[in-house]
Amino acid sequence: MPFELNARIAAGGFDFGTLGKCRILLKDNAIYPWFIIVPEVDENITELHQLDAADYTSVMFTIRQISGFIETHFQAEKINVAAIGNIVRQLHIHIVARNETDPAWPGVVWSHDAKKPYTKESAIEIHTAYQRSF
Repeated sequence: MPFELNARIAAGGFDFGTLGKCRILLKDNAIYPWFIIVPEVDENITELHQLDAADYTSVMFTIRQISGFIETHFQAEKINVAAIGNIVRQLHIHIVARNETDPAWPGVVWSHDAKKPYTKESAIEIHTAYQRSF
């Protein structure tokens, strides 16, 4: 069965294409620079430990690359990385830039109500910087 991105994940951000074996999305919330990576694997794989060794290595390398981009581009003080999947079962990993000035600090962003969509111009600027990085 071909890979299909979960509709809820797709609707929540900007698709930046693929990096390695992962789909990369920028979550549409300008308050927190927040990327979601979705390994393009069988839908029955819902946890990182279920990946075969090669896919696991590829996903970890992608997490490392996206984290480096976030740290540099957004001047993040801290980067949160999590594969939660309680609501959307499709395996996906959140990578979020955090700073002491963000509204959820030091708590978690997952359920914080602060939201602000990116302007079209801002999303394009981030996408351009992202493309230059890779």
